[in-house]
Parts: sequence; structure tokens; C-alpha cells
Amino acid sequence: MKGKRNDWSRREFLGTSAAAAGASFAVGPLPRHFMNLAAVAPSDRVRFGMIGIGMQGSGLLANAITLPGVECAAAADLYDGRHVLAREIVRPDLPVTRRYQELLDNKDIDCIVAAVPDHWHKQVVVDAVSAGKDIYCEKPMSHSPADGVAMVDAAKRAGRIVQIGSQRVSSQVCAKAKELIAQGTLGDLMLVEGWLGRNDPTGAWEYPPPPDLSPKNLDWDTWQGTVPKRAFDPFIFARWRCWKEYGTGVAGDLLVHLVSGMMFMVGINAPPKQASAVGGIRRWKDGRNMPDVHAVVYDYDGLPVYMRLNLGTEMPETYRIQGSKGLLEVTGSSLSFTPQSGKDQYPSYYTGSYPRALRQAYLAKWHEENDPKVGQPVAMPEAISFSGPDFDDVRPHLWTFFEAVRTRKPVTEDVVFGHHAALACHMANESYFRKSAVSWDEAAKSIKT
Repeated sequence: MKGKRNDWSRREFLGTSAAAAGASFAVGPLPRHFMNLAAVAPSDRVRFGMIGIGMQGSGLLANAITLPGVECAAAADLYDGRHVLAREIVRPDLPVTRRYQELLDNKDIDCIVAAVPDHWHKQVVVDAVSAGKDIYCEKPMSHSPADGVAMVDAAKRAGRIVQIGSQRVSSQVCAKAKELIAQGTLGDLMLVEGWLGRNDPTGAWEYPPPPDLSPKNLDWDTWQGTVPKRAFDPFIFARWRCWKEYGTGVAGDLLVHLVSGMMFMVGINAPPKQASAVGGIRRWKDGRNMPDVHAVVYDYDGLPVYMRLNLGTEMPETYRIQGSKGLLEVTGSSLSFTPQSGKDQYPSYYTGSYPRALRQAYLAKWHEENDPKVGQPVAMPEAISFSGPDFDDVRPHLWTFFEAVRTRKPVTEDVVFGHHAALACHMANESYFRKSAVSWDEAAKSIKT
């Protein structure tokens, strides 16, 4: 959705690349509301532990330490090369470990930021909240519906703050769209569409594994978690999103952004009633078992939502929210609303089937009732358009979390919102693999055909 990139989530790559260069990297200016908070009393400082310093984690780490009153106290990763990276980003003497449990046991650490593969999300979140730590966990919240249910239960039981890292809910553009929809500018909602496409190997997760990666500097057995064990494979480590055993595919990587943004803008906090998906491995025949093209139609309590993901054709991330009073199009740095009256702008062409006398009588009456009267102003519906520089929603999203840790103020994308967004992704995957429509059974807490 940004001008030169094809999806919002790649912004984090800029922070990651800069972070690897060391402390001299540049980030954009903080949003204006941060400016009055530059001086934070030592007693109000938030000290976080970072779990997972990979592509996304290193970007989150680099961004988090630029926020006022926030500091990284320690970092954990199963690959030793990322210990070096974490120290390059933060400071040379940053405590690092392979065991994230050490961060949870550290009383000087207030909260956790976690960016680990999907199949580790549940364990890290449950362990963190059970240890009394608030946690920011990358999207999608869960690897399966059952994992999500367990995470919601654990967070509620512990009374801890959980924020999921799907940053659309912190986008200024999405906030403006939400405002317009809530005040009735669109009228009754008819249909929501969203799409995103990429067309390059990196966009399809064909990442180059670190050249030095080996069982000597990576705890491969622990990394695999509860997944059936297989021999060390650096490509699985780097490209885990390609396999359902570790990731959730294009649904968990990209669809979750579209879904969470849609939920935020439209004001939905529930799983879809039904999902029906199609797709396939059409471009990246590299051994993956998750589709690289995935289209899904949802029923959100009567509201149709149609989402399209494609790793073989570039398409800027876009929403089209259709209402009885007009069309709202949302991109990364702009939105535009085109009003529609919902009334006939000219006599009905159906009257061409009338005999001439009836048709002429209809036309005369229509023009008498609808033509502008001489000397009276003509209504001119006004389009609405907002645009600006591409908005960085990563640091505001992190800032919301750290402020919640300080103040205990609830976050928008909490464990329930995150669970509902993730369920939509799981339903898309289940429909694809089962080749049938699926629904969410709230009583059984499971997906049914």
C-alpha cells in the first residue's frame, strides 16, 4: 500500500536492515504525540525482554528502543548469530541467552516482545503471562484454533496484557476510515474487499539462510518444538512460513493484516460465521505445502468479506469498503470516499418496454419531479480524500503496548481481538485443505465443515 512497496509489513525490513548496521541507523521522526514524552522518569521506564531476533524480531527490537522510556534488558534466540545481532542493535553487553525462560524469571524485566515462528506462539505467550509478564506477540496470534483458545484462557486467568502485532489497528489511515464508517458516511455496509499481492522470491519467503547456520550454533531440536522431528534443514529454519507444521502460510502472514484492519475499521470483534476458500501452489513449487495463491469469502454475520492473496502477481494492499451511500478505498497512505445517492439519476430504461403514451406520461412526470428547478441550487455530492506520507504504524503499535504496561490501560488488539483475527485465517486454511466451506463452532471451540 505504500508507493514503492507492495504491502505494509515490509516496512519492518527497513528497520531490520538498518539495525544490522549498528546504532547509527536512522529511523523516521516519531509521531507528534510522542514529542511531549521524551523525558520519562526512571521509575516509569519500561524494561522489556526480546524473544526472537529474526527478520521481524530485529526490526521490532530496533524500533522499540527508539521509544521514550523504553529499554531492552535482555534478548533470547535459539540461533547464536542473533545474539550477536541483538548486541549490535542494542549495546555490546546486552545479556543474551538461548533460553527465553530466563527472561521470564528475571524480575527486572517488565514485559516481553516476542517474534517467533507461529508454532511457538502459544507456548511463549502462555509461559509469559503465567510468569506475570505482559507480552506483545507477533501475528498471527496462534498456530491453530486450539492454541488460540488456550492463549485466551491463560491471559484472562493471569490478568496480563497481551497485544498482537498486526499493526493496522495503529494506522492513522485506518483510524480515519473507522471514523467515517462509524459516523454513517458509507450508510449500510454491503460488501468489503481486500487484496495484496507480491511477485518476488523474498516476498514468497524464499529467504537465504544464514551461511554459518549449523546444529552447533542453533538449537535445532528445541526450535522444532512439538512438531515431529526431522533432520537439520537450514531452509526450513529460514522459510518456515512455507510449511503448515511451523507456520500458517499466506493466511497467517498477510491475510491476518487484511482481516485485522477490516475488523478495526468496520467495528467487528468476532470470528466469521463461515469461510470458503480456493487457491493452490501456482508459482512457488519449492516443496512448500501452503498455497501461494489464496482467495477466501467470509460471512461476518451477513456481511460478505472477500479477501485475495497472491504471491505471483504484485498488487498494492488495498481495501474497498462498499456501502449504500458510496465507496471507500483505503491504501497505506491514503483513503478516498466517493459518494453515491442510491437514487435514479435518469428515467428508468425499463420504460422502454411501455407503449408510447404510457412511456411519455412517465417521462413527463419523472422530469417534473426530479429535474433541478431553475434558480435553485443543485446538490453536488462531495468526495472525501485524505493522503499523506506513508505512515509508520509499527512504533505507534509498540508504543500502545508499552503505555499499556505502564498504565494498565486496555489495548485494542488484545488477546480476544487477536484470537478472532487468527480464527479467520485458520478457517481460510481449513477450507482450502478440506475443499469445502467451514464454520466456527463457538460451543465446541472448533472449526466444522
